Amino acid sequence: MTDRESFRPDRSRLAALWGQQRAVLGQGRHRRRLWLASAAVIAAALIVAACGSSSTDGATGAPPGAASGATSSGSALETTTISGAAVLTDARGFTLYSFAPDTATTSKCAGSCAQIWPAVKGPVTAGQGVPGQLGTIARSDGATQATYDGHPLYTYVGDTHPGQANGNNLNLNGGLWHEVPAGAGSP
Repeated sequence: MTDRESFRPDRSRLAALWGQQRAVLGQGRHRRRLWLASAAVIAAALIVAACGSSSTDGATGAPPGAASGATSSGSALETTTISGAAVLTDARGFTLYSFAPDTATTSKCAGSCAQIWPAVKGPVTAGQGVPGQLGTIARSDGATQATYDGHPLYTYVGDTHPGQANGNNLNLNGGLWHEVPAGAGSP
């Protein structure tokens, strides 16, 4: 064998080294997949835990001022047009909703429901162009909730910008949700 041939690795040795490197690379991919799968399971568990909370007082890590599950609407209710319909909004322009199971004196949305559908704190005033009767009810947690024409008012966490009505006609938390039309014969 010449000196030149002794430095040239044979093909079988190269194939074996290449196979070992591929196996190591494959283990890295497997570790990443395992890590991603573990992270996905943990994230799903956290989401389920957050959404499945059965707290009745609304104080489950909510920001200060939201311990009762109620949200401030500013003080004046306004109107805006969404998809060709005049609807009631809070002072920030977020659509207001009514919950079909509610009565004129009782909110049926508490606990985890109130985390998704925060109650509008009362009392509120009517802005320009807001017809109808404004009032308040006492919630089961002692907070005061605004009403419009005898319907307790809520916002929806799925509305991330003013002028959205993502909660309209949703059947969630034990009943149907509707945007509140501005005018006579509301909800």
